[in-house]
Amino acid sequence: MDLGLEGQVAIVTGASRGLGAAAVRALVAEGVRVVAAARSVDDLEALAAEAPSQIRAAPCDMTDLDVVAGLVDVALDAFGGLDVVVNNAGIAPAGPFEDQPPEEWERVLRVNVTAPATLCRAAGRVMLAQGRGRILNIASTSGLRGKPQLVSYSASKGALLRLTEALAAEWAGRGVGVVAIAPGAFATRAQAAVLDDPEVLRRRLRKIPAGRMGDDDDFGPLVCYLASPLASFVTGATFVIDGGEVHKL
Repeated sequence: MDLGLEGQVAIVTGASRGLGAAAVRALVAEGVRVVAAARSVDDLEALAAEAPSQIRAAPCDMTDLDVVAGLVDVALDAFGGLDVVVNNAGIAPAGPFEDQPPEEWERVLRVNVTAPATLCRAAGRVMLAQGRGRILNIASTSGLRGKPQLVSYSASKGALLRLTEALAAEWAGRGVGVVAIAPGAFATRAQAAVLDDPEVLRRRLRKIPAGRMGDDDDFGPLVCYLASPLASFVTGATFVIDGGEVHKL
């Protein structure tokens, strides 16, 4: 199926590894040119080397909101346009809420909510002016059902879902779609503590009706569809991709 993405331009944050890198690779395979943003310069450059003509590495600290907003200018300068944003970057410090320092709480909200909102605003100005665009906010099943030891992360991802719904309602009549993806457990570097311990992995998989964690081939195609013109009537929705875990009885 031709998704109609050939020649489009995207920004993907948190692009150096995990789901962000999976999104970049999937979009590139569809002919999209991508500004790949993340803190890890070495990983970014390795990713860009996979498709030098299509990927522009953009080192970015998501706490620096000026740099975040400036990713739009990077896309315009490098590729002459902007059609898609994938807000994927996020942090998830774990631990008892009563022990969390206030500054850590503030950092989680800045990276997981304020930075995506900042990029939505900057990208939205371009997209609204041209009358089209797609924004994908990568949330989490933790934003649907809060999880112990992940209070700030759960709160931030819940806020990202409400941001998605509000922007979708505000911009739908002007040609800009905004959707959210809520991944569950994926076999990424962030899950190393689970993947490296057979007993912990066994207990974790028992919670997932599908009996496995997700992988790049599950995530990338969903990103491409939701970024494509084929999804032009899809906005404001949250797409859960978790092997049935969050909705199991």
